[in-house]
Amino acid sequence: MKLTLAILVAALSAGAVHAQTRDAGPWWPNLLWGPEDQAGGSNWITAEKVLEAVRLVKTGRIYEVGEVYEKSMPSFGQRTYALLSPGGPTYSFPGANSLIANDEFLCAEIGQVGTQFDGPGHIGMRMTMADGAVKDVYYNGFTGDEMYNPYGLRKLGVENVKPLVTRGILIDVAGYAGVESLPNRYEVTVEDVRGALERQGMSESDLRPGDALLFRFGWARYWTNPSRYSHEPPGIGLEVAKWVVERKASMVGGDQAGTEVQPSPNPELAYPVHQELIMKNGIFNLESLRLDELARDQAYEFLFVFTPIRFKGATGSPGRPIAIR
Repeated sequence: MKLTLAILVAALSAGAVHAQTRDAGPWWPNLLWGPEDQAGGSNWITAEKVLEAVRLVKTGRIYEVGEVYEKSMPSFGQRTYALLSPGGPTYSFPGANSLIANDEFLCAEIGQVGTQFDGPGHIGMRMTMADGAVKDVYYNGFTGDEMYNPYGLRKLGVENVKPLVTRGILIDVAGYAGVESLPNRYEVTVEDVRGALERQGMSESDLRPGDALLFRFGWARYWTNPSRYSHEPPGIGLEVAKWVVERKASMVGGDQAGTEVQPSPNPELAYPVHQELIMKNGIFNLESLRLDELARDQAYEFLFVFTPIRFKGATGSPGRPIAIR
């Protein structure tokens, strides 16, 4: 595909023409971090950002904001999670101390079950290019031709994401609405978000580049009821997603399985928030959080820590996200 005049003019007007190894397109190259970037929003996590976040710790109180991984947890479609303990114990060793030990065997779509982090290679778009070729395109214009491999992605694997140690902001939309949980299919608006921040003594001007924005819909209460948890949850839509992009967040998260409202209010679109955030802007998504304790304690600002496990070529990661006050 040749660089079109329209794209070139748009890039020039933005003051951001990069040396490119692939052609420009509707959302690439990334104007902040360049055409070869695979780290997305984690680039905001500088030493200065970490120090800013660490200064928020006053009591040392740790909040677990992830769920426990287990076979009965809600899962999208037919995704697999199975943990087996071979033997009982797995090993015994000769010696006077009679040592024994246990292992486990885990079979799972490990980056996409439970509390899950969507990495840069998770979401893309099949599109017709200017030359008529049909390609699968992902964050920063990397194509399926460059990425696909039966043993893990060759580009945009989660190993490229830097540790996320940053300022976390809870946006308690359910609390603002005065309900335990928002209703099914409710699309959170920018007005809701601004109202929630105001209720918390904050405003959108208080948000800073690299923050992790965590939305509470009150949906974690259904975690032990998978059919309820997975059925048409409330969440953010494209309006809030574009607001998030303007805030330059490093990541978003929510206490339901996708963070975005389901089904999409536009019946012609499937998971458009994922595309807007991850694919177009490299803003990551952390799903199936538990945020009720933070809301109960009015802990709206905190040190947030999540370090994706460096599975080379993986689309996402499990993990143990924590908030510290």
